[in-house]
Amino acid sequence: MGAKKTMKVTLVRGLPRTRGDHRATVRGLGLKWTNHTVEVEDTPSVRGMVNKVSYLVKVTG
Repeated sequence: MGAKKTMKVTLVRGLPRTRGDHRATVRGLGLKWTNHTVEVEDTPSVRGMVNKVSYLVKVTG
C-alpha cells in the first residue's frame, strides 16, 4: 500500500457576495480565510468540491 495522494488547496478570493452553498463547500474543504492553504486527500469527492468553487481556489501538487 502506497501513501495516499494529496493536493494543496489555497483560497485565493474572499467569500463575501458568494453563494451560500459555495461558502459551505469552501468550509468543507477546511479553508477559513483568504490565502489559507490546506492539504487534502485527492479523492473524487474532494475534486468535485474543488471544481464547484474553482473560481475561488487554487490547487497545487
